[in-house]
Amino acid sequence: MSAKWMLRRCRKDIKAIAKKSGISEITAQILVNRGIVDEREIENFINPSIHKLLNPMLMKDMGKGTDIIYRAIRENKNIAIYGDYDVDGIISTYILYRGLLRCGAKVKYHIPDRITEGYGMNIHSVEQLKNEGIEVIITCDNGISALDQIERAKELGVTVVVTDHHNIPFDVDDSKQGEKKFLIPPADAVIDPKQKNCSYPFKQLCGAGIAFKFVQVLYKKFGIKEEEACAFIEYAAIGTICDVVDLLGENRIIAKNGLKMLNNTGNPGIRALIKETSLDGKIINSYHIGFIIGPCINATGRLDSASVALELLLCRNSAEAQKLAKKLHELNIQRQHMTNDSLNAVVEEVENSSLKKDKVLVVHRDDIHESIVGIVAGRLKEKYNVPSIVITKSADQSKGSGRSIEGYNMFEELLKCRELMNKFGGHPLAAGLSINTENIDKLRKKLNENCNLTDEDIVPKIRIDKRLPLENVSFKMLEDIEKLQPFGKGNPEPVFGEKNIDVFRVYFLGKDKNVLKLFCRLKKSLKKIDAVDFNGGKKFKELVMERYGDKKGNEILNNKFRSIKMDFIFSPSINEFNGNKSIQIIVKDFRLTF
Repeated sequence: MSAKWMLRRCRKDIKAIAKKSGISEITAQILVNRGIVDEREIENFINPSIHKLLNPMLMKDMGKGTDIIYRAIRENKNIAIYGDYDVDGIISTYILYRGLLRCGAKVKYHIPDRITEGYGMNIHSVEQLKNEGIEVIITCDNGISALDQIERAKELGVTVVVTDHHNIPFDVDDSKQGEKKFLIPPADAVIDPKQKNCSYPFKQLCGAGIAFKFVQVLYKKFGIKEEEACAFIEYAAIGTICDVVDLLGENRIIAKNGLKMLNNTGNPGIRALIKETSLDGKIINSYHIGFIIGPCINATGRLDSASVALELLLCRNSAEAQKLAKKLHELNIQRQHMTNDSLNAVVEEVENSSLKKDKVLVVHRDDIHESIVGIVAGRLKEKYNVPSIVITKSADQSKGSGRSIEGYNMFEELLKCRELMNKFGGHPLAAGLSINTENIDKLRKKLNENCNLTDEDIVPKIRIDKRLPLENVSFKMLEDIEKLQPFGKGNPEPVFGEKNIDVFRVYFLGKDKNVLKLFCRLKKSLKKIDAVDFNGGKKFKELVMERYGDKKGNEILNNKFRSIKMDFIFSPSINEFNGNKSIQIIVKDFRLTF
């Protein structure tokens, strides 16, 4: 499906904003496109200092929750941290565990098994912790929806402090025109900025961000220097980037400063993982964390035990850290192979069935490993640009995971079908569920009957920051753009567009010859610039043969042509080879010019 190219429209005076803020016009354009307009916002974005972090005591129950843990440590009570098996959960657990140990706590951690316990608190595990003598449980990256589990903990006499960042669960009162009744678990303290009566100004922290805030307050109560608490920003940055929260406000402060710290990390486990994944010597950025380091940490919770990743972070012996890092990397490679095989099987099923007509894809296959259904759903969503749910067989029922697109709130749509599921939860763009196998087709039917997405809604859209002639790209411009790092959700990598680019050479690289390299001639110049599309070879061949026919098409593919005209959507970058630096265009999408 061809993407729709959309140039962002701007009614602001870019020149005036740039001059007032002391930044380049292209930087001002990009920031305005992201809704960052006034001088103070721009200053905070360009210089996201740790000193601009908000006061954690503004968060509802932060004082109460830290008081409970403070007293429990003073009274030598047995404390358990109840974490989660994804990157954010593992990092949150690490921050709390190290923080509580520093305060002198008798503390252990429990990270649930993805298959046998599932997401969040498990009643059996709560009972087991009580049997082990645990008197206080503090959750991280979970707990806000654990109503029954926390009620059971309270029945057992266990004190519970919740630290979470997920949306607050609610019931819908049909007698009051669908009014939402928010459900807060009966914990002794509930720290989650998404609570309606929480006055904390920034609502988008991830679990690791909230764990860091908790330790900030706890350290202050124990008289420990604030700088020690700020050392955890390095770890909170990993959770922030990998949990795909908006990289704005406090998240930008954490991510930007945390990446600086990670590039000089003293943690043997992280250093070993950087070396194992061939990132040694490179400047670690948000891409490396989100797509290389993070998936290795995540793989342990999918195919082994998430505790292995936590052991790596806690490891102080370099040789042992290298062994653990190797295990994480190997697990991630195994996970990649499993994901590709499962995705190919799911796509084949969609293509050869009536599912292809659905606006909401619900695919059920028992041969997919339960731990990767979310990744497969995400890839399926990317391929078809429709909300996608992948369901597989679990121990006594079926379990699924979904990923959505803009304009379709998956959590609220599943809420309309809650009678068909045993359990579900999530966000507007992602959700998990458990369901009896006989209800899967009913769920598919009802989701599609309720779906209001139009044909236009499911056309993928690429939003272009600015039209930019290739000859205007410079090293100075790239330096300005680099200041806007880290890129991610809420602050996407800037993309530019240009028409009628003169292409005079074509090469196909890589194992499958699907890397497309184009030599482009700059206007009014004999100079050239290289353009690369890492997955564009097949598309280019198809477009050329369709446009020009066999004879001329083959001439173009074999470089027996003078030039062709193309339109690009691209991001400029620097290519380093043998110590030489040159500007290179990374092509995101292209078309042949009519």
